[in-house]
Formats: sequence, C-alpha cells, structure tokens
Amino acid sequence: MSQTPTSKRIGRPRSEESKTAILEATWKLLKTTTLRDLSIETIARESGVGKTTIYRWWSSKVAVAIDALLENVLPVTSFLNHLSATEAITEQMTALAKAFEGEYGRIVAQIIAEGQACPEVLESYRDRFLYQRRAEAKLIIERGIRNGEFEPNLDPELAMDILYGAIYFRLLVGHLPLDARFASELPRQALKAIVKK
Repeated sequence: MSQTPTSKRIGRPRSEESKTAILEATWKLLKTTTLRDLSIETIARESGVGKTTIYRWWSSKVAVAIDALLENVLPVTSFLNHLSATEAITEQMTALAKAFEGEYGRIVAQIIAEGQACPEVLESYRDRFLYQRRAEAKLIIERGIRNGEFEPNLDPELAMDILYGAIYFRLLVGHLPLDARFASELPRQALKAIVKK
C-alpha cells in the first residue's frame, strides 16, 4: 500500500509567492509615490523580499513597475474576442481611456516621461507593455478586415495609431481630460476612419 508523502508542498511555489508579493508591493507604492522616487530598496522592504531576489527577475525598478502595471491594467482593458471587431475595439478603447484617466494613466505617463531621459526605460515599456497590446489590437483589426468590417487595404499599424493616438496625446499633454465623454465619443469618431464605406 502506497503512502502519501507528508513533505509535499501545498499551494503556490515560493518563487511565485515572492513575485506576487513584489508586484503587489510595487503597485501599492506607485499609488503613493512617483516612479522617480521609487527604489528597489523600498520595494524589498514593502514586500518582505530581499533585493537580490528582486534583481533575479528584474533588471531595474522600471521593469518591476511595468510588470506591476501589466498585472493590474490588463484585466480591466482586455479585448473581448467574442464581439465583432468593431465592438471589441470600441469596448477596449473606452476601457483604456477610462483606465488612463486615473492611477493607471498617471503611472504610464511617468514611465514614458522617464523614457525621454533614459532610452532603456522607453524600450522596456515598448517591449513589456506596448508591443503586446498592439499585437492583440492588430489581430482584431485583421479580423475586421477579413470580415469586411474595415477597409480591405487598411494598414493595421496606421489604424492603431489613428485609434489610440488621441488617448496618449491627452494623457501626456493634458490639454483636455480623459473623461467619460471622451471615452465614449472617441471610438465612434475614430472608427469612422477605418470602417468599410
């Protein structure tokens, strides 16, 4: 008769628990401090994880901050793939504009601002966040082209800039708010440029 091992671990592996603690601590800190003032030492203290453990997975505080952003912003700004391409983009653009009105937008703006003086920061933001989101949007746009919703000769890269450029413009320049009216009106107006006539 076989015996059940008593030493078997139950629950998540320790490394996953540490990663989760680090990302949660980083997100909590980003709500009350700026990215510039954030430090690996502070993250380590807040998470209860050693600095060497943090550096094992991330090269810098910005890399940790971007992953913390991903953990929190993706669930509220994901594409709904069961909808038509037009509906999926409308819903996602609206959700992104609403998210960027608050703490998500403040943190993204700080990351992009840091990137102006440090190209590695901007490269990390593009690699870890932006390119992934654009790849997802491109799949939706290509589906819309195949389904006849969008112009057949549409350039997906240009389409993404048309659709999302205004959100980043308001976020970074701040000349007008990313408010509820903007979030609902932008998709309707921007999509006119790509829908099949």
